[in-house]
Order: sequence, then structure tokens, then C-alpha cells
Amino acid sequence: MFIPSRKLCSLYIVLLAILFVVHARAAAANPSAGSTSPGATYVGSDTCKSCHEDLHKGIEANPHFQLLNETKNGKNEYHGCESCHGPGSAHVEAGGDKTKIFTFRGASAAAASQRCQQCHGTGTEHANFDRSSHLLNQVGCTSCHSIHAPKSKKSLLQAAAPALCYQCHTDTRAEFNRPFRHKVNEGLLQCNDCHNVHGASLPKQLRSSASQDQVCFKCHTEKRGPFVYEHMPVKTEGCTSCHFAHGGTNARMLHTSNVNTLCLQCHTQAMSNVPSQPPIGPAHNQAQKYQACTLCHAYVHGSNSSEVFFKP
Repeated sequence: MFIPSRKLCSLYIVLLAILFVVHARAAAANPSAGSTSPGATYVGSDTCKSCHEDLHKGIEANPHFQLLNETKNGKNEYHGCESCHGPGSAHVEAGGDKTKIFTFRGASAAAASQRCQQCHGTGTEHANFDRSSHLLNQVGCTSCHSIHAPKSKKSLLQAAAPALCYQCHTDTRAEFNRPFRHKVNEGLLQCNDCHNVHGASLPKQLRSSASQDQVCFKCHTEKRGPFVYEHMPVKTEGCTSCHFAHGGTNARMLHTSNVNTLCLQCHTQAMSNVPSQPPIGPAHNQAQKYQACTLCHAYVHGSNSSEVFFKP
């Protein structure tokens, strides 16, 4: 029986991932559901309003009303409703046949999002949405936003954050209910303060500064440095090498309840490759008096005066 090697399995996985991305982008370039009829012309928003008055009122109450009223060279070149749904003459002539105009209901996530990207895809943080984790998992613009009947006026969301994010990210909701957590449920932070929900180049769609600093440093500026003596895990593995990002059961959202236990995961005889002093662990006993390493090594995120992060 043929058993594929690890390298061959890895190649299969990479090829499948490439095919998935190509398929998603092809779907975005070919909006099949509810496509506009060839040869159709614009009829104007007033014509749409005659049948869809309730939907028209929804547009009038949000920033998209500009599509209805703004003019250029004396004409409304924004086409109102038809700027999103496409020319509507064939739809009107067919007595409201939904197959004669683009409808977002029933359209794929990629096809619907492509319509939004016509305006929101250039010069904004939405530019990477086509390759975002959300779209690749069939979560499009209309999965989170409602143009005609938003529940939250901010960003026209279908539900207020973070409840909207929790509809899919149930594991994260549990993390934010732990005793020590970032104050997202209390409204002091939002998911998009740390994550760019429309796509980013970092894993988990994390935000970063122009210098590619970790998103944590946006608030925890005193930990950023640069320091004369850097603590290697902070620069190589990041904050999550010691802390949970969303919430945990230990103070300071540490991975372990005991600071000593956390430090000794690296600072043992077997892990002595740190370029400063060998991290062989403490020479003294681990009794209650000495248990917290940070009693002496107070500046574990970096120091300008001590290579072992002692207090100045």
C-alpha cells in the first residue's frame, strides 16, 4: 500500500489552499447570482422608490443617501439604488423580475462583496478584503453589514459589536468571560481595535503600526522599547508567549498561575542559549520568600540598565 511522505502531504495541502484562493477570487470576478441583464439602462431611484419605499427610507437614514442626491455636472452620476444593484430597466419592464437585476440575497459572499468593493475597496483598510480570512471562509460584507435596516448605526452593522463577532467566534466569547480579561464586554475596547476585520497581512488579521510593532504596544507603550537589554521572547515570539490575548484565569492573563513556573519553562539547564547570562534558573531555593522571579527581575520586558533585568 502506498503511503505518501510528509513532504508530499504538505505539497497536497499547499495545492489545495491555492485552489481554494483561486476559486474564491474567480467567484468574486464572476457575480453569478442575480446578475444585471445585458443592455439594461438606468431608470433612477424615484422609479425604485415607487415599489420599494420601505427600503428607500432605510437608505435615506444612512450615509448611502449621498448616492441618491449628489450630482456631478448637473446629473446624478451616482445612480442611487442602481449604483449597487445595477441598471434596472429590464427589472422594471419584467414587472419586478428579480433575475433581471443584481440582488444581494442569494448572491455568494464574494459576488456581494465585489459590489461593495467598487466604492469601499480603494484607498481604505478594506483594500485587502479579497484575501482576508473572512471572505475566504464565505463571510462577506453583507454577513456583518445591513445597508437598508442596520441594527447599529455605526458602520451599519447587523448587530452591535462585540455581539456580532461572537455569533461566529464563540470560543473568543468564552475567553472574554474569564476573570482576568481585556474589557471588551464592558465597551472599553472593541475587536477591531486589535484586529482588522477587513483583512491584514499578519496572522489572525492583527493590526500593526507602520513599523510593524505588535498591536499590544498601541496601549502598552511602556513595553515597546527599544531597550539596551531586550528580553528575547518579547521580540521573537511576542506578548502571547507569556500572556493570553483575550482573557485568562490568572492575574495579568499569564499562562500559569505561578510566575516562577512560567519563567522556568525557558530558564532551565536545558535552555541555555540566551546570549546574555545563561538562563539556568535560580540558584537559591524556591521557598515562599523567593518564589516570584519578578521581585528581583522586575523589568522582564526589557531594561536599559541590567542584562538580567534587575531593578536600577
